[in-house]
Amino acid sequence: MSVRSLMIVVLTLAFGGSAAVGVNSFLKNPPNPKGDVVSVLIAAVDMARGGNVTSEMLKSKDYPKDMVPIGALTKPEEAIDRAIAIPLVKDEPVLDAKLSPKGAGRGMAALVPSGMRAYTIQTPNVAQGVAGFILPGNKVDVLLSVDDGVMNGIKQVAGGTTTMLLQNVEILAVDQKTVAPAENKMDAKELRSVTILVAPQQANLLTLAQSKGKLYLALRNLKDNNAAKTHPATLDELRFHEELPWDERAKSVLEALGKALAQRPPAPTPVAQTPKAPQAPPTVAIRTIRGSIEGNVLVQMPSNSSTNSQPAGALGARN
Repeated sequence: MSVRSLMIVVLTLAFGGSAAVGVNSFLKNPPNPKGDVVSVLIAAVDMARGGNVTSEMLKSKDYPKDMVPIGALTKPEEAIDRAIAIPLVKDEPVLDAKLSPKGAGRGMAALVPSGMRAYTIQTPNVAQGVAGFILPGNKVDVLLSVDDGVMNGIKQVAGGTTTMLLQNVEILAVDQKTVAPAENKMDAKELRSVTILVAPQQANLLTLAQSKGKLYLALRNLKDNNAAKTHPATLDELRFHEELPWDERAKSVLEALGKALAQRPPAPTPVAQTPKAPQAPPTVAIRTIRGSIEGNVLVQMPSNSSTNSQPAGALGARN
Protein backbone atom coordinates (compact mmCIF):
# COMPACT_ATOMS: atom_id res chain seq x y z
CA MET A 1 0.00 0.00 0.00
CA SER A 2 1.33 3.41 -0.91
CA VAL A 3 1.92 6.16 1.59
CA ARG A 4 -0.87 8.26 0.05
CA SER A 5 -3.45 5.49 0.42
CA LEU A 6 -2.33 4.87 4.00
CA MET A 7 -2.82 8.57 4.89
CA ILE A 8 -6.36 8.58 3.43
CA VAL A 9 -7.33 5.54 5.51
CA VAL A 10 -5.92 7.10 8.69
CA LEU A 11 -7.70 10.44 8.13
CA THR A 12 -11.00 8.67 7.39
CA LEU A 13 -10.83 6.69 10.61
CA ALA A 14 -9.92 9.83 12.58
CA PHE A 15 -12.78 11.94 11.20
CA GLY A 16 -15.30 9.10 11.58
CA GLY A 17 -14.29 8.52 15.19
CA SER A 18 -14.60 12.23 16.00
CA ALA A 19 -18.08 12.41 14.48
CA ALA A 20 -19.24 9.35 16.45
CA VAL A 21 -17.94 10.80 19.71
CA GLY A 22 -19.70 14.14 19.00
CA VAL A 23 -23.09 12.54 18.23
CA ASN A 24 -22.87 10.33 21.31
CA SER A 25 -22.06 13.34 23.49
CA PHE A 26 -25.01 15.35 22.02
CA LEU A 27 -27.47 12.52 22.70
CA LYS A 28 -26.29 12.07 26.27
CA ASN A 29 -26.21 15.81 27.05
CA PRO A 30 -28.88 17.63 24.96
CA PRO A 31 -28.83 21.45 25.02
CA ASN A 32 -30.76 23.04 27.86
CA PRO A 33 -34.02 24.50 26.39
CA LYS A 34 -34.62 26.67 29.46
CA GLY A 35 -35.75 30.14 28.42
CA ASP A 36 -36.91 28.98 24.97
CA VAL A 37 -40.14 27.32 26.13
CA VAL A 38 -42.93 28.22 28.58
CA SER A 39 -45.06 25.78 30.57
CA VAL A 40 -48.74 26.54 29.82
CA LEU A 41 -51.87 25.13 31.48
CA ILE A 42 -54.10 23.07 29.18
CA ALA A 43 -57.38 21.25 29.73
CA ALA A 44 -56.88 17.63 30.75
CA VAL A 45 -60.56 16.91 29.97
CA ASP A 46 -63.45 18.65 28.24
CA MET A 47 -64.51 21.54 30.49
CA ALA A 48 -68.22 22.43 30.28
CA ARG A 49 -69.57 25.93 30.64
CA GLY A 50 -70.75 26.86 34.13
CA GLY A 51 -68.57 24.38 36.02
CA ASN A 52 -65.66 25.18 38.30
CA VAL A 53 -62.04 24.38 37.52
CA THR A 54 -60.35 21.74 39.68
CA SER A 55 -56.76 20.54 39.75
CA GLU A 56 -57.78 17.26 38.06
CA MET A 57 -58.96 19.24 35.02
CA LEU A 58 -55.53 20.77 34.39
CA LYS A 59 -52.17 19.69 33.08
CA SER A 60 -49.10 21.47 31.73
CA LYS A 61 -47.53 21.54 28.30
CA ASP A 62 -44.39 23.28 27.05
CA TYR A 63 -44.93 25.86 24.31
CA PRO A 64 -42.25 27.75 22.35
CA LYS A 65 -41.92 31.15 23.94
CA ASP A 66 -42.96 33.01 20.79
CA MET A 67 -46.05 30.76 20.30
CA VAL A 68 -47.69 31.08 23.73
CA PRO A 69 -51.35 32.19 23.24
CA ILE A 70 -52.24 35.63 24.58
CA GLY A 71 -53.82 35.35 28.03
CA ALA A 72 -52.68 31.76 28.61
CA LEU A 73 -52.40 30.77 32.28
CA THR A 74 -49.20 29.18 33.52
CA LYS A 75 -49.88 28.41 37.22
CA PRO A 76 -52.63 26.07 38.53
CA GLU A 77 -53.60 28.51 41.30
CA GLU A 78 -54.51 31.05 38.61
CA ALA A 79 -57.34 28.79 37.35
CA ILE A 80 -58.51 26.56 40.22
CA ASP A 81 -61.95 27.42 41.72
CA ARG A 82 -62.81 29.80 38.86
CA ALA A 83 -66.02 29.25 36.88
CA ILE A 84 -65.82 28.27 33.21
CA ALA A 85 -67.45 31.02 31.15
CA ILE A 86 -66.62 29.53 27.72
CA PRO A 87 -66.33 25.74 27.21
CA LEU A 88 -62.87 24.26 26.68
CA VAL A 89 -62.00 21.04 24.89
CA LYS A 90 -59.30 18.60 25.90
CA ASP A 91 -55.69 19.78 25.28
CA GLU A 92 -56.86 23.36 24.65
CA PRO A 93 -54.82 26.12 26.38
CA VAL A 94 -56.63 27.59 29.40
CA LEU A 95 -57.07 31.32 28.69
CA ASP A 96 -57.92 33.88 31.32
CA ALA A 97 -60.73 35.30 29.14
CA LYS A 98 -62.53 31.91 29.14
CA LEU A 99 -62.86 31.83 32.92
CA SER A 100 -64.91 34.04 35.22
CA PRO A 101 -63.09 36.75 37.19
CA LYS A 102 -61.36 35.72 40.38
CA GLY A 103 -63.68 35.86 43.38
CA ALA A 104 -66.83 35.84 41.21
CA GLY A 105 -68.09 32.76 43.03
CA ARG A 106 -69.86 29.75 41.62
CA GLY A 107 -73.02 29.01 39.69
CA MET A 108 -74.94 31.38 37.44
CA ALA A 109 -73.67 34.55 39.17
CA ALA A 110 -70.12 33.76 38.04
CA LEU A 111 -71.23 33.85 34.39
CA VAL A 112 -72.75 37.35 34.60
CA PRO A 113 -70.28 40.10 33.64
CA SER A 114 -70.06 43.22 35.75
CA GLY A 115 -72.80 45.70 34.85
CA MET A 116 -75.08 43.06 33.29
CA ARG A 117 -78.01 41.05 34.63
CA ALA A 118 -79.31 37.49 34.26
CA TYR A 119 -83.06 37.63 33.57
CA THR A 120 -85.32 34.57 33.41
CA ILE A 121 -88.33 34.46 31.09
CA GLN A 122 -90.78 32.06 32.73
CA THR A 123 -93.35 31.36 30.07
CA PRO A 124 -93.98 28.37 27.78
CA ASN A 125 -94.29 30.75 24.83
CA VAL A 126 -90.51 30.75 24.38
CA ALA A 127 -90.72 27.13 23.19
CA GLN A 128 -93.09 27.99 20.35
CA GLY A 129 -90.63 30.14 18.41
CA VAL A 130 -87.88 27.62 17.63
CA ALA A 131 -89.29 24.30 18.94
CA GLY A 132 -86.59 23.55 21.49
CA PHE A 133 -83.57 24.40 19.35
CA ILE A 134 -82.51 27.23 21.67
CA LEU A 135 -79.39 26.16 23.60
CA PRO A 136 -77.14 27.80 26.21
CA GLY A 137 -74.69 30.10 24.46
CA ASN A 138 -77.04 30.89 21.54
CA LYS A 139 -78.01 34.45 20.52
CA VAL A 140 -81.69 35.37 20.13
CA ASP A 141 -84.05 38.27 19.46
CA VAL A 142 -86.92 38.78 21.92
CA LEU A 143 -90.33 39.52 20.37
CA LEU A 144 -93.22 41.03 22.30
CA SER A 145 -96.81 40.41 21.21
CA VAL A 146 -99.51 42.58 22.81
CA ASP A 147 -103.26 42.09 22.24
CA ASP A 148 -105.50 45.09 21.69
CA GLY A 149 -107.10 46.59 24.75
CA VAL A 150 -108.66 49.68 26.22
CA MET A 151 -106.70 52.22 28.20
CA ASN A 152 -108.44 55.28 29.70
CA GLY A 153 -111.43 54.62 27.50
CA ILE A 154 -109.34 54.79 24.29
CA LYS A 155 -108.91 51.63 22.23
CA GLN A 156 -105.34 50.81 21.31
CA VAL A 157 -104.11 49.37 17.99
CA ALA A 158 -106.86 47.11 16.70
CA GLY A 159 -105.90 43.43 16.64
CA GLY A 160 -102.68 43.79 18.63
CA THR A 161 -99.05 44.51 17.86
CA THR A 162 -95.82 42.48 17.67
CA THR A 163 -92.53 44.28 18.25
CA MET A 164 -88.89 43.20 18.27
CA LEU A 165 -88.20 44.22 21.85
CA LEU A 166 -84.53 43.14 22.21
CA GLN A 167 -81.91 42.02 19.71
CA ASN A 168 -78.85 39.77 19.86
CA VAL A 169 -79.03 38.74 23.53
CA GLU A 170 -77.17 35.70 24.86
CA ILE A 171 -78.84 32.63 26.36
CA LEU A 172 -77.20 31.83 29.69
CA ALA A 173 -79.36 28.82 30.58
CA VAL A 174 -82.33 26.86 29.29
CA ASP A 175 -84.48 25.77 32.20
CA GLN A 176 -81.80 24.73 34.75
CA LYS A 177 -79.18 23.68 32.20
CA THR A 178 -76.19 25.91 31.44
CA VAL A 179 -74.59 23.36 29.08
CA ALA A 180 -76.02 22.27 25.73
CA PRO A 181 -76.97 18.55 25.66
CA ALA A 182 -75.11 16.15 23.39
CA GLU A 183 -78.02 15.98 20.91
CA ASN A 184 -78.01 19.81 20.60
CA LYS A 185 -81.74 20.05 21.23
CA MET A 186 -83.91 20.66 24.28
CA ASP A 187 -87.23 18.91 24.80
CA ALA A 188 -89.84 21.58 24.10
CA LYS A 189 -92.19 20.00 26.64
CA GLU A 190 -89.63 20.53 29.40
CA LEU A 191 -88.76 24.05 28.30
CA ARG A 192 -90.28 26.10 31.12
CA SER A 193 -87.85 29.01 31.34
CA VAL A 194 -84.96 30.68 29.54
CA THR A 195 -82.36 32.86 31.27
CA ILE A 196 -80.80 35.59 29.13
CA LEU A 197 -78.01 38.13 29.64
CA VAL A 198 -79.32 41.72 29.51
CA ALA A 199 -78.54 45.26 30.66
CA PRO A 200 -80.42 46.64 33.70
CA GLN A 201 -82.77 48.78 31.58
CA GLN A 202 -83.52 45.80 29.35
CA ALA A 203 -84.53 43.88 32.47
CA ASN A 204 -87.06 46.65 33.20
CA LEU A 205 -88.51 46.31 29.70
CA LEU A 206 -88.80 42.54 30.03
CA THR A 207 -90.60 42.78 33.37
CA LEU A 208 -93.25 45.10 31.94
CA ALA A 209 -93.48 43.06 28.73
CA GLN A 210 -94.16 39.81 30.58
CA SER A 211 -96.99 41.42 32.53
CA LYS A 212 -98.64 43.04 29.50
CA GLY A 213 -98.06 40.58 26.66
CA LYS A 214 -96.36 37.38 25.49
CA LEU A 215 -92.69 36.92 24.75
CA TYR A 216 -91.23 34.86 21.92
CA LEU A 217 -87.65 34.12 20.89
CA ALA A 218 -86.13 34.14 17.39
CA LEU A 219 -82.83 32.26 17.01
CA ARG A 220 -79.86 34.07 15.41
CA ASN A 221 -76.71 32.90 13.69
CA LEU A 222 -73.82 33.12 16.15
CA LYS A 223 -71.84 35.30 13.72
CA ASP A 224 -74.75 37.64 12.95
CA ASN A 225 -74.31 40.78 15.06
CA ASN A 226 -76.09 43.18 12.72
CA ALA A 227 -79.10 45.14 13.90
CA ALA A 228 -82.34 44.07 12.19
CA LYS A 229 -84.29 46.97 10.69
CA THR A 230 -87.91 46.16 11.49
CA HIS A 231 -91.08 47.99 12.43
CA PRO A 232 -93.98 46.88 14.64
CA ALA A 233 -96.39 44.51 12.90
CA THR A 234 -100.15 45.09 13.31
CA LEU A 235 -103.17 43.03 12.37
CA ASP A 236 -104.23 45.63 9.79
CA GLU A 237 -100.86 45.24 8.07
CA LEU A 238 -100.92 41.44 8.35
CA ARG A 239 -104.43 41.08 6.91
CA PHE A 240 -103.38 42.16 3.38
CA HIS A 241 -99.69 41.28 3.50
CA GLU A 242 -98.37 38.92 0.82
CA GLU A 243 -94.60 38.65 0.86
CA LEU A 244 -92.59 36.99 -1.88
CA PRO A 245 -89.81 34.49 -1.08
CA TRP A 246 -86.37 35.96 -0.67
CA ASP A 247 -85.13 34.81 -4.09
CA GLU A 248 -88.23 36.20 -5.80
CA ARG A 249 -87.78 39.55 -4.07
CA ALA A 250 -84.16 39.70 -5.18
CA LYS A 251 -85.19 38.78 -8.72
CA SER A 252 -87.80 41.54 -8.84
CA VAL A 253 -85.27 44.11 -7.63
CA LEU A 254 -82.79 43.09 -10.34
CA GLU A 255 -85.50 43.21 -13.02
CA ALA A 256 -86.58 46.69 -11.94
CA LEU A 257 -82.96 47.84 -12.02
CA GLY A 258 -82.50 46.38 -15.53
CA LYS A 259 -85.61 48.18 -16.81
CA ALA A 260 -84.47 51.46 -15.32
CA LEU A 261 -81.10 51.14 -17.03
CA ALA A 262 -82.75 50.20 -20.35
CA GLN A 263 -85.05 53.26 -20.30
CA ARG A 264 -82.22 55.58 -19.54
CA PRO A 265 -81.47 57.76 -22.63
CA PRO A 266 -78.04 57.16 -24.14
CA ALA A 267 -75.45 59.78 -23.53
CA PRO A 268 -74.96 62.13 -26.53
CA THR A 269 -71.93 61.38 -28.64
CA PRO A 270 -69.61 64.37 -28.79
CA VAL A 271 -69.19 65.73 -32.36
CA ALA A 272 -65.89 67.22 -33.34
CA GLN A 273 -66.38 70.79 -34.53
CA THR A 274 -64.65 71.84 -37.75
CA PRO A 275 -62.89 75.15 -37.34
CA LYS A 276 -64.52 77.91 -39.43
CA ALA A 277 -62.53 79.57 -42.16
CA PRO A 278 -61.73 83.21 -41.42
CA GLN A 279 -64.20 85.60 -43.11
CA ALA A 280 -62.97 88.30 -45.41
CA PRO A 281 -63.27 91.82 -43.98
CA PRO A 282 -66.29 93.77 -45.30
CA THR A 283 -65.84 96.33 -48.12
CA VAL A 284 -67.57 99.67 -48.70
CA ALA A 285 -68.20 101.30 -52.11
CA ILE A 286 -67.54 105.05 -52.24
CA ARG A 287 -69.06 107.06 -55.14
CA THR A 288 -66.72 109.67 -56.58
CA ILE A 289 -67.53 112.66 -58.88
CA ARG A 290 -64.77 114.46 -60.66
CA GLY A 291 -66.26 117.11 -62.91
CA SER A 292 -68.70 115.31 -65.13
CA ILE A 293 -67.11 111.89 -64.50
CA GLU A 294 -68.52 109.57 -61.90
CA GLY A 295 -66.81 106.55 -60.47
CA ASN A 296 -66.75 104.01 -57.58
CA VAL A 297 -63.95 103.18 -55.18
CA LEU A 298 -64.07 99.99 -53.05
CA VAL A 299 -62.55 100.43 -49.59
CA GLN A 300 -61.80 97.39 -47.37
CA MET A 301 -62.84 97.95 -43.73
CA PRO A 302 -60.48 96.83 -40.93
CA SER A 303 -61.46 93.58 -39.05
CA ASN A 304 -62.41 93.63 -35.35
CA SER A 305 -59.42 91.47 -34.34
CA SER A 306 -56.94 93.54 -36.23
CA THR A 307 -54.66 95.69 -34.17
CA ASN A 308 -53.69 97.90 -37.12
CA SER A 309 -55.15 101.38 -36.69
CA GLN A 310 -54.30 102.55 -40.22
CA PRO A 311 -57.10 102.55 -42.85
CA ALA A 312 -57.10 99.76 -45.35
CA GLY A 313 -56.13 100.36 -48.91
CA ALA A 314 -58.62 100.69 -51.77
CA LEU A 315 -59.63 97.50 -53.54
CA GLY A 316 -61.09 99.14 -56.62
CA ALA A 317 -60.47 102.19 -58.82
CA ARG A 318 -62.66 104.72 -60.53
CA ASN A 319 -64.72 103.73 -63.47
